[in-house]
Amino acid sequence: MDSLNFTAGRAFLRSDSSVAPWRAVFEDEGPAAYLYACDRSRERGGQEQGRQTVAEESVLDAMLIYNGSSLPEPERERLASIQWSRSGEQCVLYIDGAAQAFMDFTARVSFCRSNFPNYLQEQGEGWRRHSHAWDPAVIEAFEAAIYA
Repeated sequence: MDSLNFTAGRAFLRSDSSVAPWRAVFEDEGPAAYLYACDRSRERGGQEQGRQTVAEESVLDAMLIYNGSSLPEPERERLASIQWSRSGEQCVLYIDGAAQAFMDFTARVSFCRSNFPNYLQEQGEGWRRHSHAWDPAVIEAFEAAIYA
């Protein structure tokens, strides 16, 4: 599990799966925080050590985690964690221990509590992006498999 203590408006947590090339990136640059599902094999050029950005060409999906203006106690320190499944194909983002988003790189689906953004599905598009509707049963199954 990769974790980061942060204050809203200043967060960057990159977590690589044990199964290449999957990556999850939590980023909060001020007005909003997003979680990105990334494919590292799509990144152009060399990998810079310590780079604190998301390579746009690697992004498979993006989900709104929160708007900074809607957070209670925005100055309070928080804990972001990304937990991968044993297979390395799924992960969950936790904020202060509560699940906020889920990504499945095999099924090419993801969802979050905000269910945003949603796009019209394009023909032949690999990742489901027309809905990010929350599914508590998937989170329960993920956690049961992790802690079994």
